[in-house]
Amino acid sequence: MLAKGSFEVTLKGEPYDTADGIALSRASGEKRFSGALSGTSTVQMLSALTLVRGSAAYVAIERIEGALDGKHGSFVAAHLGVMRRGAQSLTIEIVPDSGTGELQGISGKMTIVITEGQHFYEIEYALP
Repeated sequence: MLAKGSFEVTLKGEPYDTADGIALSRASGEKRFSGALSGTSTVQMLSALTLVRGSAAYVAIERIEGALDGKHGSFVAAHLGVMRRGAQSLTIEIVPDSGTGELQGISGKMTIVITEGQHFYEIEYALP
């Protein structure tokens, strides 16, 4: 199954270590999803920004609650994003056995695309 839509995100972050010019930060935030996924999420993120322009990384855990293609429940997504001098790699996986309600047993992955400041998602998923 493939679910598509858009989301808005609000993040509040703060650096906690800036030794040698490499900034480590933590952030928390919320998202509002619309489209095939209608709901909200809370996210906790850690990031590293290096001295080399375009090189950075982040990890995050996000609990998404709402309705996915009309099925109500929640699931957790794990993020790993790495930029190597501008070349981006982003992996977002649904955490195994994290689904609740009608989303129990969900598996899959998510893709995020940012176009002209707007955030879009695609969730490729399976349910038992």
